[in-house]
Amino acid sequence: MSNVKNYTEQGGEKTVIGGTLEIVEGGQVVGLPSAFTPATFQADSTATTIAGLVVDFNALLAKLKAAGLMAAE
Repeated sequence: MSNVKNYTEQGGEKTVIGGTLEIVEGGQVVGLPSAFTPATFQADSTATTIAGLVVDFNALLAKLKAAGLMAAE
């Protein structure tokens, strides 16, 4: 099947998307892991020192890790 970008292999066990997958309004994707949970809100930094900025940045990193959007190690 080298002449198409998107295809389902015989038997239906595997679908290959080599082009663009577009989900239109009202469409759904089911069965994906919950790894797409948004991270907790992080307010804009108002730090006036490097030390303050480090605190804000580390808080952001912690929220990304907690949401599963970044590996913990």
